[in-house]
Amino acid sequence: TRSTNHEPSEMSNRTMTIYFDQVLVNIGNHFDLASSIFVAPRKGIYSFSFHVVKVYNRQTIQVSLMQNGYPVISAFAGDQDVTREAASNGVLLHMEREDKVHLKLERGNLMGGWKYSTFSGFLVFPL
Repeated sequence: TRSTNHEPSEMSNRTMTIYFDQVLVNIGNHFDLASSIFVAPRKGIYSFSFHVVKVYNRQTIQVSLMQNGYPVISAFAGDQDVTREAASNGVLLHMEREDKVHLKLERGNLMGGWKYSTFSGFLVFPL
């Protein structure tokens, strides 16, 4: 989860990675909190989901789930008259051992505060 707003600048976050500051469950420690990247411990089918909330009205947010540096799925929230609007998505991914997954903020600012922005993933079926 994120407990603070995410308002990146060009200087502070060139990759636009969404960083998380609290882990609720991390069995096996395959999610690295410092980089906010999940590294697959083994080949298999993994489930990932995320939920984000934009901070300001008259703004659009777009978030992509990245696998090995490439966007797989995205979520978008762009109602210009709504201050707090959510975007969510989820996916099953075939992953090889050492594949990496993280979230990328394509545009906008995310709300933190009460842990509105979340990211989770787990192994569904080993191959």
